[in-house]
Amino acid sequence: MILVTGGTGFLGSELIKQLTDKGLAVRALKRKNSKIPALISAISTVEWIEADINELSDLEDAFENVTQVYHCAAFVSLNAKHKKKLFHVNIDGTSNIVNLCIERNCRLLHVSSIAALGLAKKGNKEITEKDFWEYDAKAHAYGLSKYEGEMEVWRGVNEGLNAVIVNPSVIIGKNAGFEGSGAIFKLIKDGFPFYTDGASGFVDVEDVAKTMILLMDSEVSGERYIISAGDVHYKNLFTQIANGFGVKPPTKEAKPWMLGIAWRALKFISVFTGKEPSITKDTANSSVTLSYYNNNKVIDQTGIVFKPVEQSIREIIQHLK
Repeated sequence: MILVTGGTGFLGSELIKQLTDKGLAVRALKRKNSKIPALISAISTVEWIEADINELSDLEDAFENVTQVYHCAAFVSLNAKHKKKLFHVNIDGTSNIVNLCIERNCRLLHVSSIAALGLAKKGNKEITEKDFWEYDAKAHAYGLSKYEGEMEVWRGVNEGLNAVIVNPSVIIGKNAGFEGSGAIFKLIKDGFPFYTDGASGFVDVEDVAKTMILLMDSEVSGERYIISAGDVHYKNLFTQIANGFGVKPPTKEAKPWMLGIAWRALKFISVFTGKEPSITKDTANSSVTLSYYNNNKVIDQTGIVFKPVEQSIREIIQHLK
């Protein structure tokens, strides 16, 4: 039996689809109020269990007869006010999963993030799996929570856990709609005029799930793998999206000082409106960071051929039109 945590999420649902397409027995966790995505709602063979990864009593039943665990569940936010929840879910919840995998002798594939990676080593342009993040208590809470969550898995490996860690870059795909990473497509479609001088890695959700299955079925253990199709500068990304929707591409560069004013102003306004600010200090900082990722290790291990980012963007736009 295969257990998938975060089964109703963007990545978790794609993973479940690919696993069930292979005829594999899948048990998936969902929170009480989570809705099963249309992508997998018609799959009758999935055994759904309502469980919270922070509640051990829920998890113990879910682990019955399980041999493989894909830990996709996580809380994602770049708002510092969510630090407590980020730590509770991404660190404490992961610790629970690790402990049960050790106890039940399950193989674990843990979904971390490029947010848990360090900066490129001196003299190197690209970030690799060897670039462990130097601990920084002032770093944004999400990245810190994913780093600490990954440390729980490494702790488990030292205790004999059979585990693999993946660090996906920004995951995109048509089934995200205008939520999550899909929000940027709506922003540009609506005529957003600004771009930032930053860059990051991007990868299609289908390729992330496919790579995870290949790694789970391999004999490798105690390794981490960057999953990224390619690096894209935000100006180029925004231009591709705008051209796809037939709208004017952003032409104004948002300078760091402008973003600084914006996130402070929006934070002040949110005090009175109670609404989440659309730009936070952490999102502002990340939007002007140039980050490039090396995917050679995962390609060498699995032979995966990534869908070009440009193709993913075209497919997403066609779906959203």
